[in-house]
Amino acid sequence: MKNSVRRRFGRPAAVAVGAGLLLSGIAPAYAEPETPPTHDVATIVDSMTLREKIGQMTWTHVYGSSAHDTSMAASNQARYGVDTPAEVVQKYDLGGVLYFAWSGNTNHPAQITELSNGLQDAALDEDGPGVPLAVTIDQEGGLVARVGPPATQLPGNMSLGATFDTDLARAQGEILGAEMQAMGINVDFAPVVDINSNPDNPVIGIRSMGEDPDAVSALGAAQIDGIQQYIGATAKHFPGHGDTETDSHYGLPVVTYDRATLDDHLQPFQAAIDAGVDMIMTAHIIVEAIDPDLPGTLSPDVLTGLLRDEMGFDGIITTDALDMAAMTDNWSQAEMSVMAIQAGSDILLNSPDVDASIAGIEEAVTDGTITEARLDESVTRILEWKAERGVLDDPYADPGAVEDVVGNDEHLATAATIADRSITLLRNEDRPLPLDADSDTVLVVGSGSAWPERLGPMMAERGFEVIEEYENGRSPSPAYRARAVAAASDADAVVFTSYNASANAAQQQMVAELAATGTPVIVVAARNPYDINVFDTADAVLNSYGYNVVNYTAVVRAIAGDINPSGELPVDVPTVDGSETLLPLGYGRHYPGPPDHAGAPGHAGPDN
Repeated sequence: MKNSVRRRFGRPAAVAVGAGLLLSGIAPAYAEPETPPTHDVATIVDSMTLREKIGQMTWTHVYGSSAHDTSMAASNQARYGVDTPAEVVQKYDLGGVLYFAWSGNTNHPAQITELSNGLQDAALDEDGPGVPLAVTIDQEGGLVARVGPPATQLPGNMSLGATFDTDLARAQGEILGAEMQAMGINVDFAPVVDINSNPDNPVIGIRSMGEDPDAVSALGAAQIDGIQQYIGATAKHFPGHGDTETDSHYGLPVVTYDRATLDDHLQPFQAAIDAGVDMIMTAHIIVEAIDPDLPGTLSPDVLTGLLRDEMGFDGIITTDALDMAAMTDNWSQAEMSVMAIQAGSDILLNSPDVDASIAGIEEAVTDGTITEARLDESVTRILEWKAERGVLDDPYADPGAVEDVVGNDEHLATAATIADRSITLLRNEDRPLPLDADSDTVLVVGSGSAWPERLGPMMAERGFEVIEEYENGRSPSPAYRARAVAAASDADAVVFTSYNASANAAQQQMVAELAATGTPVIVVAARNPYDINVFDTADAVLNSYGYNVVNYTAVVRAIAGDINPSGELPVDVPTVDGSETLLPLGYGRHYPGPPDHAGAPGHAGPDN
């Protein structure tokens, strides 16, 4: 029986959550107490069965919008053999859950709060693990945001990187922490502190804050400080996923650089450790300089030798999701679970087969491959974290406070400021920008993947006469290109939204064909920031580092001259063949006169 554990934690009264004070330097009134209540974690661990200990180390997603929702029972049955989210928690004595939009968890802030509280009830029920849950999410902002509007939509990490502003980084962290806390989420798997040093990286890109280890370290530490005013933060993906050409969701990346280069990738993680980050997430990549055979997630040399012993991290290590192909294509569920624990991980995240994972660990303990004392180390770290973060004492969110916090005016204004400050002007030949909203007709076209149909109506709302030609898909078809060329003769300027055009011949051809009409062409690079290297014929190039509404609102403001672009490249832009640097980190042009905000020292670009 597990009553000795369950009786320790009842449901306390909910504590109200208020709005954060951003950019003020004032700690929120509801931050964790200076002297949190103490718990006899050692006694709790001693009272747990082997199965309960494995459960505490198992954090996985559940299907459904409420604890007892049966609308996705088929999905829960297929993966877990039960019907509801609550039953998944109770079957496996889970230590944590992971929210996704596609699993029905994140429809609306009020619903998320109800789900979180319901799952905590399930955990504390007599059929549950008896210990409150870690409720987790990947809410990075920008490209990876599991909770959509009305939660604050941030422009993304590379937008933040283009500002080179640690105050804004801290404010972004406060938004993430405050809004997640209001919805009952107590761990954000953010920030990404990978340095994106490889322009061909298919999985990090604009999720990174940039290429400069010093800048990413400072911005990452500031974000962590902001998030951890409210909940636990997670630096990811250790020891650095920024120089891969393979997406670990689909294959196993291998990086071959030397230790000196690795040290650049490690620098932001060391800064995160020094800033007191609660958790670090592993990368499913082989770093030959440390372990030529095993990915970081499964390597004792990486997780214990490097992260624990050399870098001094004593917090929680979590795997990246174990259902990614980098893992499942190479190891069985039992093998990867056992190896991850042997390597030094405390949490097995999103195992594709939880039953096989548990059985494999139990067998490993029985045959001595893993000692129960090793499990105790991880369970102790997890429970101590839950105690320090106040999860053991009050895991619940106040439903009445959600509307006051999530997507409030102050948070939205901060997100808009980051976006405004991020817009980076890389070219403005013969000064076609800014355009005149009172007189100019603009043709809006582009790669469908960059959502030009989102930008067009926003241009019209600003006052421009807008001609719209759109097509789905990343690569513009010949017919679409022909329609756009024909329409260009009726426009004073063309705005073309590009999407990783350096590797897309159709986008390159479309811009060249539009430029040949003589109508000025303005490219908005809406994904990775390297597209200028294939757009020699474009008259102007702006980088937006994203295509969310908040990014494109800032783009419209820059095109109309409402703001003077002040963003600066957070990465080097290479030439097409990669042999030279076309534009250096820190480059950014401005309209005549001073930009709206001066860049960071040493990063100012020339005026046009």
